[in-house]
Amino acid sequence: MSFNVSERYNSVIIEFKGNVMGGPDAVSLNEKIHELIENDKKNVVVNLGKVKFMNSSGLGMLIGALTTMRKAGGDLRIANASDKIESLLIVTKLITVFKHYKSVDEAIESYKEKS
Repeated sequence: MSFNVSERYNSVIIEFKGNVMGGPDAVSLNEKIHELIENDKKNVVVNLGKVKFMNSSGLGMLIGALTTMRKAGGDLRIANASDKIESLLIVTKLITVFKHYKSVDEAIESYKEKS
């Protein structure tokens, strides 16, 4: 897995690519999340549009990032989850934990509503 980080309209977009399996990637993501918090960037959207597969460690990585963001007064939202990943979120009941959107733009818009 790799991820790219960009910013749009007061939100940070983290775009994942490939297979999300935790491990060393979890460390990289955790470091990036803490860096964003230090820079007072707390509106995060994770774009899952280019993710082929996600295992339980990958889900755990996302939950850790979400928890860290919420503790810092921010949020992490999911966008572009494939049907396969969305059904994984439903089976694990995490669909009720994450705010999820069909597109990155919708997720960004949702942050504008709260401010």
